[in-house]
Amino acid sequence: MHKLAQLDHAHVWHPFTQMRDWLRREPIVITSGRGAVLRDVHGREYLDANSSIWTNLHGHNHPKLNAALKRQLGKIAHSSALGFANEPASLLAEKLVQLANAESRGASSAVTPHFSKVFFSDDGSTAMEVALKLAYEFTRRTRGPKSKPRFLSLTGAYHGDTVGAVSLGHIDLFHKAYGGLLFKTDQVMSPYCYRCPFNRAKPERTDARETRKCNWECVGKVEAKCATARKRGNDYAAFVFEPLMQGAAGMIPQPAGWLKRVTDIARGHGALLVADEVMTGFGRTGIGDYRLPIADLPRVPRSPRQSEIGNRKSEILFASHAEGVAPDFLALAKGLTGGYLPMAATLTTQAVFDAFLGEYEQFKTFFHGHSFTGNQLGAAAGLASLDLLAGAASVKARARLEGDLRRELKSLWSLPNVGDVRQVGLAAGVELVRNWRTREPFALAERAGIRVCEAMARRGVLTRPIGSVVVLMPPYCTTAAQVRRMVGALHEAVEEVLGARTPMSAAR
Repeated sequence: MHKLAQLDHAHVWHPFTQMRDWLRREPIVITSGRGAVLRDVHGREYLDANSSIWTNLHGHNHPKLNAALKRQLGKIAHSSALGFANEPASLLAEKLVQLANAESRGASSAVTPHFSKVFFSDDGSTAMEVALKLAYEFTRRTRGPKSKPRFLSLTGAYHGDTVGAVSLGHIDLFHKAYGGLLFKTDQVMSPYCYRCPFNRAKPERTDARETRKCNWECVGKVEAKCATARKRGNDYAAFVFEPLMQGAAGMIPQPAGWLKRVTDIARGHGALLVADEVMTGFGRTGIGDYRLPIADLPRVPRSPRQSEIGNRKSEILFASHAEGVAPDFLALAKGLTGGYLPMAATLTTQAVFDAFLGEYEQFKTFFHGHSFTGNQLGAAAGLASLDLLAGAASVKARARLEGDLRRELKSLWSLPNVGDVRQVGLAAGVELVRNWRTREPFALAERAGIRVCEAMARRGVLTRPIGSVVVLMPPYCTTAAQVRRMVGALHEAVEEVLGARTPMSAAR
């Protein structure tokens, strides 16, 4: 075993990992990377099929991001945001507000808030903790100090690991152990078409959203929850959601129109909207209409730089705006710095900000903060990442990657143990089952997803499952050949681990 692996075994405690299993084998120790390729201490190469846990946008060791960090290091790495401002954080906040507001203009909610303020923090959990605390206190200050703000989120929700964020979540495996620390929040059914009890469609070899037969009962459940809260005289303070796709719930995509319907209902009942875009932000859900293949997207005249893309939604970076939803809080992290440094942001409106203004002795300050809030290195990386995302080359690459991923994923439908293949933009989840005709799931204890991902690693492709759902979320620089290799490794791994033999040639 390599000496670095020995040191890891001796001292490092890994997140979301059963360490007894971890200590039984030599771990893959990553030492370098470039583009979509990672290398370990033994010189082996791997494709990064989940963007280093959903963070890396442009690829590893990107020259423009590297240069931005070097320039900033020549000035200063970090100074406190408690009492001081700095250049890159100010510029990044301005840019984020501009991007969010540019997209919000297309929103058609009854009330369309415009973002004006950015609160920086460290990661997705803290970004959501900020949104939660702000929404809680804003509600108390606008409805009265005797009000008891409550929150509504989705079944299977995961919004982070801080105590407030965990309280918003509803995954027993992650959250039940901490029940004694949490405050109660309400949950409402997620639009999980593949396993929805109201979906009357029989299993077919296509995304379950495409063949669903229902009467939008999932929307009715949201309306009923909000109506019940109103009857009790306590409208929800906020409705919290991941737009277009729930990540840790199992890569659950939302059918077209669901997001707009439920957010209109929530806002109509007085709830603020909290969009958790920690995973979905910065173009991850695609450059255009997430419901259609790239070839089918509507085309309108564009500038010469964008004429080859020609999509009216090609500049959308935030998933909530794909259906014209303008939230009151927008939580961002993961891809904010292109996957280089831990940094997060919570965007909110002038109305929320104004509720915290007052004379010093009124103590209306937002008493919350972090030592590295708005740090210069993270902000510099964030600015460089946004510049890359805005470039014609990046828009073109994302369009091609989305199409490549969609085409390659079709090969998986031939496998009896693949129940559902769901893709939203540049994020995909492949749900493994005992048999696709019955949808019978594997028990978590069987480690079906873990074993398939281990088999993929032996083939030089790295990703991590969510239960029995294998995630594919490659960096935006991933080539067509690399996508083919990622999906091919998954295909072969399912055959090896679950025993379903289907020739790759027949699958294609």
